Amino acid sequence: MSDVQQVWPGSSYPLGATYDGNGTNFALFSEGAEKVELCLFDENGEETCYELIDVDAFVWHAYLPNILPGQRYGYRVHGEYDPANGKRFNPSKLLLDPYAKAVEGQVEWGQAVFSYEFGDPDSFNDEDSAPHMMKGVVVNPFFDWSGDRQPKTPYAETFIYEAHVKGLTQLHPDVPEELRGTYAGIAHPAVIDHLRKLGVTAIELMPVHQFVNDSTLEEKGLSNYWGYNTIAFLAPQNTYSSTGDHGQQVQEFKAMVKALHAAGIEVILDVVYNHTAEGNHMGPTLSMRGIDNEAYYRLEDDDKRYYTDYTGTGNSLNVGNPHTLQLIMDSLRYWVLEMHVDGFRFDLASTLAREFYEVDRLAAFFELVQQDPIVSQVKLIAEPWDVGPGGYQVGNFPPQWTEWNGKYRDTVRDFWRGEPQALAEFASRLTGSADLYEHSGRRPVASINFVTAHDGFTLRDLVSYNEKHNDANGEDNNDGESHNRSSNMGVEGATDDPEVLTRRAQQQRNFIATLMLSQGVPMLLHGDELGRTQGGNNNGYAQDNEITWVDWSSIDHPLIEFTAALARLRKQHPTFRRSRFFDGRPVKMEEGAPIPDVVWLRPDGSLMQPDDWDSGFGRAVGVFLNGQGIRERDRRGQSISDDHFLVLFNAGDEPVDFHLPAFEYAPEWDAYVDTAGERANTEPLSPGETLPLEPKSLIVLREHHLPEPEVDHSVAASLTAQIQVVGTDDLPGQAPKPEL
Repeated sequence: MSDVQQVWPGSSYPLGATYDGNGTNFALFSEGAEKVELCLFDENGEETCYELIDVDAFVWHAYLPNILPGQRYGYRVHGEYDPANGKRFNPSKLLLDPYAKAVEGQVEWGQAVFSYEFGDPDSFNDEDSAPHMMKGVVVNPFFDWSGDRQPKTPYAETFIYEAHVKGLTQLHPDVPEELRGTYAGIAHPAVIDHLRKLGVTAIELMPVHQFVNDSTLEEKGLSNYWGYNTIAFLAPQNTYSSTGDHGQQVQEFKAMVKALHAAGIEVILDVVYNHTAEGNHMGPTLSMRGIDNEAYYRLEDDDKRYYTDYTGTGNSLNVGNPHTLQLIMDSLRYWVLEMHVDGFRFDLASTLAREFYEVDRLAAFFELVQQDPIVSQVKLIAEPWDVGPGGYQVGNFPPQWTEWNGKYRDTVRDFWRGEPQALAEFASRLTGSADLYEHSGRRPVASINFVTAHDGFTLRDLVSYNEKHNDANGEDNNDGESHNRSSNMGVEGATDDPEVLTRRAQQQRNFIATLMLSQGVPMLLHGDELGRTQGGNNNGYAQDNEITWVDWSSIDHPLIEFTAALARLRKQHPTFRRSRFFDGRPVKMEEGAPIPDVVWLRPDGSLMQPDDWDSGFGRAVGVFLNGQGIRERDRRGQSISDDHFLVLFNAGDEPVDFHLPAFEYAPEWDAYVDTAGERANTEPLSPGETLPLEPKSLIVLREHHLPEPEVDHSVAASLTAQIQVVGTDDLPGQAPKPEL
């Protein structure tokens, strides 16, 4: 590195390394530092450091002309090392810029990256960590976004597909080998075509912020596959780049987003702002710990040596500090403005609401999001819990937010495996969970509905295993959730018993159909439509191998067609994706007396009564959905109406005869979906007729038309399924369901 490099004062804003076409401005926040050095590295790893002289509002800054994209850099921050009082400055440790927009390399684990001597936590280690540290990279901010148009899909029309960049594409035979497991792999036409066939409108990518593989996992031959171990909030993960890690990862990520947008697919990022990869008081010094430990992390009041941990990972970010909040908000704006992403799913979002100790929906973070003209306009999805006291906050986030509805997941699983007393809550979950969201002025779309996600069983494993099988994780099967609300249908794991396989296939169809036809926003885990298995491992966080990668050579083609057909049914019929809750008010029908917008029915065709929700037939129910009762308008102000639907559920182990309701509901019905595969495209059914429901099945009936309008017969043929929907409020003319 040349010693004649000029160093100008530069600017304290923006933070990070910012290339302007002539040189690069560097700015780093540290309130407690006594001295800050910017260290540049050449291709041979030779280091040259420059002291940052200028400081404004605790931001140390300088401008270096002729420093170009691709330049590697880090910081050395001088100050007091007094862990008991929260100070952990150590200039022998090269520190990654929290605002780095690209990162080169990985951490090489060893004594050098720790500030204490192994075996003596109270000691001080001054070994140089630079040869073992990842480096920040100056990036070229320019990209040709011409023609890019963000889809801005309304929530009510959204269908989310949760995916892992590597896991989805690593084994895809139609993706060139050099592109598998990368951003370019996600953008490949074979992958995009599959997403479009399914009707996906948004892909939710598991963490792509630069993360670190834990040393403890590496020692076991494992890795932090999921990526919930962030170290740089503005940098795309470098191992997902097919073109290099000297800034190419940024360009490749942008190209992926542009390709997905061209296909009408939004990009949502799973972001981890609740903690970092530096862990607890025994963790390494990689970035924020050595820059300003007290500002960036929550420390225990009575002994600042220790970190407050609401995340189960060793530390929690200090969202009560304005500079930490600025980092989070700057990161969010960067990904929207510069990377063109369409939304975020916030991991352990309750932690971000802990301005002090309790979860507070009025915390500063939410206020900042609310007033931000950029971040407030994209999709904001909370994982509404953490591991701290009072951390389970489903239904309690501010009105602007949507939430992963964990209660939906649990209730739907319980209902289909035949748990007693599940029917009433099942009714609420299928109709948008008004009990959780209506009180805050939110609508059904506040509920992100899911049956499976990355954390837990895949859909196929949910119907194939009663117990977790996590031995490959090296923790004696003690990790992962033990209460999975699953059912193996009589045999644990793989089997060639045709009867068991038939029941499992039907149950998978039940889950997918229920998900797609529930009010709210459906989210499907990648590979569930393919019949993907993890061999019973319900905690694949450390398995970067065939256990977690999607096996495209062994896929369930009928299930793919079924899933795609259900998605088409949802898209074609606004009855199943209302943006308002059912209100139970009577609606004028084409013929006869007005009928409420939703009606719950007993198997004998009569109205559900209070005691029925817990009765012997409490595993079977029918729901009439009034197509005239949507009470919404389209973008042109025209009233929305739809066909009437009747959805019937039988979660029991025995067949149930369902008597179709009276003529005023509909003169005739067509069987549109039957998960048991017994009927579809059959002769129209008449009021009062008895319709047998097979065990563990659902049927969707649609009002019959004469003459029949154009119908997407591929839907009915592929669906062979039925669905019922249950309401949430007390409806006129029928007894209320129990309070939940």
